[in-house]
Amino acid sequence: MAVWFRLLGGIEAEVEGVPVDLGTAKQRAVLAVLLVEADRLVPVDRLLAGVWGEDVPARARNSLYTYLSGLRAALAGVEGVRFARGPGGYRLTVDELTVDLHQFRDLVATARMADDERAAGLFEQAASLWRGEPLPELDTPWAVGVRAAAEGERQAAESDHADVALRLGRHAELLPGLVERARRHPLDERTAGQLMLAWYRSGRQADALEHYRRVRELLVEELGADPGPALQRLHARILAADPELAAPLGPVATAAATPVVPRQLPAPPRPFTGRADESAALTAALEHPGDGTTVVISALAGTGGIGKTWLALHWAHHHLDRFPDGQLFTDLRGFSPSGTPTAPEAALRGFLDALGVSPDRVPHDLDARAALYRSLVAERRMLIVLDNAATPDQVVPLLPGSPSCTVLVTSRNRLPALVARHGAQPLSLGVLTDDEGRRLLDATLGPDRADDDEPALAELVALCGGFPLALGLIAARVRHHLSPAEAVAELRESGLDALDADDPTASLPAVLSWSLRRLTEPQRTAFALLGSAPGPDIGLPAATSLTGLPERETRAVLRTLVDASLLERTPGGRYAMHDLVRAYAATHAHVPEPVRHAALGRVVDFYLHTAHAADRVFDPHTPLIPPEPPAAGVHPHPLPDQRAALAWVDAEHPHLLTAQRTAADLGRHHTAWHFARALTGFHLRWRRFHDSLAVWQAALEAAEHLPDHGPHIQAHRNIGGACSSLGRHEEAIAHLHRALALSEQHHDTLHQAHNHHALAEAWAQRGDDHRALDHARRSLELNLAFGNPVWDARALNAVAWYATRTGDHDTAREHCLAALDRYRDHRDPLGEADTLDTLGLTEHRSGRHEEAVRQYRRAIDRYRALGHAFQVAETLDNSGHPHAALGRRDEARAVWREALALYRGQGREAEARRVQRQLDDLDAGGAADEGR
Repeated sequence: MAVWFRLLGGIEAEVEGVPVDLGTAKQRAVLAVLLVEADRLVPVDRLLAGVWGEDVPARARNSLYTYLSGLRAALAGVEGVRFARGPGGYRLTVDELTVDLHQFRDLVATARMADDERAAGLFEQAASLWRGEPLPELDTPWAVGVRAAAEGERQAAESDHADVALRLGRHAELLPGLVERARRHPLDERTAGQLMLAWYRSGRQADALEHYRRVRELLVEELGADPGPALQRLHARILAADPELAAPLGPVATAAATPVVPRQLPAPPRPFTGRADESAALTAALEHPGDGTTVVISALAGTGGIGKTWLALHWAHHHLDRFPDGQLFTDLRGFSPSGTPTAPEAALRGFLDALGVSPDRVPHDLDARAALYRSLVAERRMLIVLDNAATPDQVVPLLPGSPSCTVLVTSRNRLPALVARHGAQPLSLGVLTDDEGRRLLDATLGPDRADDDEPALAELVALCGGFPLALGLIAARVRHHLSPAEAVAELRESGLDALDADDPTASLPAVLSWSLRRLTEPQRTAFALLGSAPGPDIGLPAATSLTGLPERETRAVLRTLVDASLLERTPGGRYAMHDLVRAYAATHAHVPEPVRHAALGRVVDFYLHTAHAADRVFDPHTPLIPPEPPAAGVHPHPLPDQRAALAWVDAEHPHLLTAQRTAADLGRHHTAWHFARALTGFHLRWRRFHDSLAVWQAALEAAEHLPDHGPHIQAHRNIGGACSSLGRHEEAIAHLHRALALSEQHHDTLHQAHNHHALAEAWAQRGDDHRALDHARRSLELNLAFGNPVWDARALNAVAWYATRTGDHDTAREHCLAALDRYRDHRDPLGEADTLDTLGLTEHRSGRHEEAVRQYRRAIDRYRALGHAFQVAETLDNSGHPHAALGRRDEARAVWREALALYRGQGREAEARRVQRQLDDLDAGGAADEGR
């Protein structure tokens, strides 16, 4: 396994690119000392001083052994990494080139022996390893010394690199970095000389001489001495314009001596009319840049098709004289109908290519790329156009650091963070005026057609509502093969006469209607139905039920819609529509109501019956009333095992929630109720209590339309359970008592049993384990009358759980063993795992810690086999306590660390914080919290 250790900018480790949890700050500090002294025996006293400083606490040695044990566990199994005890100290055996500090030193040493061309690359590679100051978490005298030595080595390497780059004629590329180094080290005469030479070779003799004057004044003021002989000689040679100071000749030097001037702007839009006020605002921002110390950033915002890119390019081409050092352009594809947004790394790569950086010198790291880019554009008068941005995160790495540059950003979002944090000047684009729209239409049609059918042309402008994209597309069709009157007729048929001019997005349906003209009837029908389908996107199996076509034909229809840019195929084989396209499909792509009703019924049946099948996989032993048979042509997705069922429900969950609402809208109340029932096991097992509450509230509304009392009872019971889990205890008890009252009113002992079980959980949530035990016993008593062994087992496990929480461990153990027998007889591994977890708690609380560990391990094995990560985390958490009680601190630490990682991955922050406290208490030698 490849390992990489970082000390430059923070103490970190990765294995195969995955970060390693190195434990507490002190534990990381121990690793840092050993890594700095890699492959050398480090005396214990030096280790203690490196980690704790001069005042070493009395318990530090004991803590040191704990930290070393933790590091061994964290890096166990990593090839080439070994902690060893030696005479009076410890040694970390590791390949030094896997540690950034040592690799930096190796690269610098190799560079100093290499030819200039190779040395330049090695120095740059060494510099890229620095992410910040070394060992920033440590403030001991040892760490201060290491930092000072490393910073000295870095400064020397930077100076050596500058000498090499100057010999290669790369002075223009070197200038920005030298300016920054001279600012950081104003008394460094070597840096001053390099900067003076770079300025001189760049044709800036006056800047070189002025820098010498400032350095001389500072040296006299601070040290009472003139510059040294070398700097004085260089000053004299610059004054004399010594020809030997010129940049070296050769292909490399010649290319580097003249900075590349990129010209990336696309052609300006033709024709272009209007936007006088907006253009003036952009120019004003350029001419009045505030304090002159920050980059001028203008953020053009507006809906898709409103003309943001047209305005940006039109303005840029009319002000090219303001940007003599070049223009950069990139489409960030934030709202592109196909493809994903451009990553900042990719955009930076394009900019660096345009600025003449050879491919082998482009850093891999985003921060390093951004730093090189900012260095190359520093002090250059350039325009950077960032088109079609989605978020500030896309934009910020592309912002230059020099106030000489101007940035123009276009986006459908207003990007308030860019305005607040980077001083961007926002500019919103609205629709064109009628006069501007007519001028654009006339310019596009040309003089031969501009006078055709004046009333129809005026109506076209009005119907487009000032939307430039719509006007341009209509004009193109009129110019090629439609009369203005025919274009007006098409727009009316598409419903554009109903659009409000204040809502420019509403004109887009006209544009989309033209894309539908070449589709077949089945393709147009499928497009319209996809606009009404439940959920944010759709997979092929659901789309097949929606269209009612065979799967092969459905796949072909979807492919055609993708090719027409009306649909996007996303990773994982799913299909999604842009929001505006979806709105058009749902409201303007007409389909007969009976056809739409039948199609929605089919896709609702697909989701319900597949969800029901998943629930049967999760809980095969609970008898359920199955939903009504699906409509003809519906084929539920096959789910062979628990992992497949879990993956499907997890992926389709938003669609299932929407499908329940669709069922209610269609008046299919049994179906709406069954959705809640089918999702209950998933919601409860994976702690999605808000979702459970929402679907059961919808189910309660549906139950009002159903004649049977059972749906009412189950809805109240499940709403109560969800409220209880969410801490809404008063609501929970009210709903559960309502469920119990209904079941007693109808003499329904089965529902009474289930209601008592739910009341037990609710009272336990409120902290009343004794009342919870009373309800659990009543549930068991009622369940035993039905002869369902799995229900009996569940009730037995519940009694055991609350019994052990109230201190009656013998009763708990007896009920656990009885439940296990029933679960095993009926092959219910999930119920068996739940009961083993209960048994582990019982054994731990009764002082039988070894047995508790054994039972917890058995439960964990079963949960892992079933893919139930939530329960794995909880049982790992529980199992740490008997380990700790037995004095097995390493084992307790290992299981709690794994539980902590799982909790964090599941977003369960409260549990993660509690486990972290347990680990901290363990490291401090205290007793950990008992958890659940």
